[in-house]
Amino acid sequence: MGHFEGFDVAGFWDDSAYALKEYVEEAPPSRELIASLEEELGGYHLPDSYIALMNAHNGGVPTRVCFPMAEPTDWAESYLEISGIRGIGRTRSQSLGGEFGSRFWIEMWQYPDIGVYFADTPSAGHDMLALDYRACGKHGEPTVVHVDQEHDFAITSVAENFEAFVMGLVDESVYDTSEQDRLDALATVREGSFSPILLRAFGEVADVLPDADRRLRSLGEAVVQDKGFFALHADARSLLMYDYLFWLFTSFNRVGSFEQYLRTPPQHERSYALPDYELMIVFSLGSEPYGFTTGGYGPGFLEEWWESRIASSHIVETADGYRLADAVITAMLDELATVACQGG
Repeated sequence: MGHFEGFDVAGFWDDSAYALKEYVEEAPPSRELIASLEEELGGYHLPDSYIALMNAHNGGVPTRVCFPMAEPTDWAESYLEISGIRGIGRTRSQSLGGEFGSRFWIEMWQYPDIGVYFADTPSAGHDMLALDYRACGKHGEPTVVHVDQEHDFAITSVAENFEAFVMGLVDESVYDTSEQDRLDALATVREGSFSPILLRAFGEVADVLPDADRRLRSLGEAVVQDKGFFALHADARSLLMYDYLFWLFTSFNRVGSFEQYLRTPPQHERSYALPDYELMIVFSLGSEPYGFTTGGYGPGFLEEWWESRIASSHIVETADGYRLADAVITAMLDELATVACQGG
């Protein structure tokens, strides 16, 4: 490759079904594609080492996903973790020019325009890794930095260049905190305070489900017991949680679209008085924090839930907006009771 001397490229990548669908471009990038993407990304010249690695395997999820850090970040005290490395292309959602490529984070999430955002983390967009061209200019050799959206986009140095970053990745077993993570997650779902949105919803459904708060904690505990952490994806417990949260939300809110449910439009100031999914269970307002939170989420999982529920008529459009069908609510309440009994 001209770079990565002695590096096991084949052993570096984990070609899971998810990686192949979201990250891995089907072919190496052509010169024309590289040039057009560089222009699209802001005129930044991609490092030769980046191009070399993508010529061998164009994007994907590494088998080694942790990088040791000399100083702490919001991710951890001594390391950070990535979810994948973006390929040079446009056909995959996580590629540099894809739906969730580099410009998406700059234009939609207001990440600083310092270069190219080439890797994400399990925080689902709330911290990213970038090729930083501030010191070298758009045609120089960028450093690798960590950018933390949750802390006013704080920038922390990671590696002197892309090749050093890739060569420095280590297996996550080096930083195995799974048992402590599990205990922390159980404390979150068992004892964490609820958002003002959920507290109001519990009151609204009290006649139907007087112990709605305990049912949510039981379901949260089941999620943690299944996974070892509190996060929602596309598994059965997550789908039940999505249904339950939507039912609670619509007990006092009209939902006119998926986008409206997901997040309050950007022209409005974030407020619990303008509720949305994110403020219900994902993120807190700094002035009024709460504890029962996933701390991050994958919008794609939630969108797939929505689309499948619409297609199956589990969610129906009524004069009061989108709502769960009555039969679905009955089945959901039965499932919640089963989960609570199993937990007890």
